[in-house]
Amino acid sequence: MTLHHLAHLLRAEAPASSGPRPVDLLHDGWYTTDEVAALLGVDASTLRRWRTSQPVQGPPFVRLTSRVTMYSVPDVQRWLESRRVDPSEAA
Repeated sequence: MTLHHLAHLLRAEAPASSGPRPVDLLHDGWYTTDEVAALLGVDASTLRRWRTSQPVQGPPFVRLTSRVTMYSVPDVQRWLESRRVDPSEAA
């Protein structure tokens, strides 16, 4: 997934009448550690450090095995939205 696609996901909104769309972890898509790192512009070791820090930092993740960690697309999107700072709202 490219940064362009991620930006599109961040702009996408559900219709007002339908309310928030439920997360479908099986079908909404997954990123590897390397893919999230590339999207965020950080090294994969940064994500690994975030996962092992106390308290845990970074986007939510699912550890499938000791070597395989995945990030759901909606979780990464929500995490980015939670960290977004809009200067016009800060005044």
